[in-house]
Amino acid sequence: MSEYPFIEQEDPDIFRALVGEDKRQAEGLELIPSENYVSRAVKEAMASSLTNKYSEGYPGKRYYGGQEFTDAVESLAVERAKKLFGAAFANVQPLGGANANIATYFALLEPGDTVLGMDLSHGGHLTHGHPVTYLTKIFNFVRYKMKNIETGELDYDDMRRVAKKVKPKIVLAGFSAYPRELDYAKFADIARETGAVSVMDIAHIAGLIAGNAAKNPFEYGFDVMTTTTHKTLRGPRGGMVLTRESADIAKKIDKAVFPGFQGGPHMHQIAAKAVSFAEALRPSFKKYAERIIANTKAMENVFRKHGVRMITGGSDNHLILLDVWTSFGISGREAELLLDQAGITLNKNAIADDTRKPMDPSGIRFGTPAMTTRGMGEVESAQVAQIMIDVLTKRTSALAAKEEITRLALAHPIPDSFIHP
Repeated sequence: MSEYPFIEQEDPDIFRALVGEDKRQAEGLELIPSENYVSRAVKEAMASSLTNKYSEGYPGKRYYGGQEFTDAVESLAVERAKKLFGAAFANVQPLGGANANIATYFALLEPGDTVLGMDLSHGGHLTHGHPVTYLTKIFNFVRYKMKNIETGELDYDDMRRVAKKVKPKIVLAGFSAYPRELDYAKFADIARETGAVSVMDIAHIAGLIAGNAAKNPFEYGFDVMTTTTHKTLRGPRGGMVLTRESADIAKKIDKAVFPGFQGGPHMHQIAAKAVSFAEALRPSFKKYAERIIANTKAMENVFRKHGVRMITGGSDNHLILLDVWTSFGISGREAELLLDQAGITLNKNAIADDTRKPMDPSGIRFGTPAMTTRGMGEVESAQVAQIMIDVLTKRTSALAAKEEITRLALAHPIPDSFIHP
């Protein structure tokens, strides 16, 4: 029976695209570190009748009627999020991670105020103040970089010096391509010393924090955490803002999200978030988070054995950033295309102080969350790392490697349930 019987009948073009994507995901390996597979329960929530409902406002304070069940869904999502991350307040309405960050800026800043955040070229995110974003037309972003690219060490002394000089209203931590763990206590201290609010964008490592496989910034004094709800957390695509204890900050964030920045929340998405939060509260999720890091380490060991240059020298989390230009004499774009032919999906990525163009950089970024969801362990992770090296070295072996990758993928089907082997 078709997975999409009504679409097959009513829109054959979209049906063919969906079937093709299902086949691509089933027969290949997803190594993009910001991607994962959701459970069937999360999919059911996303496809539920809640997609029909407008629910502007918050539980108990809506602008439309008929909110009995939407209030129950959002309240469950909020309570589960608070429990998961040790927060006093949670706003689960942001439509994505960028929305969560932008709403937080507008909640805590006035136009012209300064944010101290990580430079994109050293692992930060576009919404942390890259000049191409409209945010930089409104707020002043001062960016910090790694002190030592080979180890990933940040210069916290210089960060403190800069913070005292520019007096930021937000000291921002977090990343999209940084493989190490940050010293949260030092970030929080710098924020307190300069009268700033400390904000951590945990989008990439939210699942690792929820599973106690990575440190929780709230335990080191951070005021706010923003995040996506997919990636390592294995929920639907969406965002969230968490506040450690300040009711005043939480109230400002609520107003910034709605009505300040967004209209009606996507209640089917919030229901799916609630389902994924419940999954992440299970004991099995801790094992999952631990396996993500163990699998990353298994890949790291193979690359180190072969002398492949890893930015920061390795990884403490779910992702690895390779300098393929130095290691294989190939650009990140070429490497991405070659590995795609082999059935391995990842992304080209700039490395620190990259001399190549952003669309054809020196590096590639990849990670283990989706592989781990499929039940793969350290043996399979090491095997995939070796296949990657073979493809990038020989360059003509991509099609042969694809047969091996397909066998490996089909032996570890994408699970419907959250239960892991």
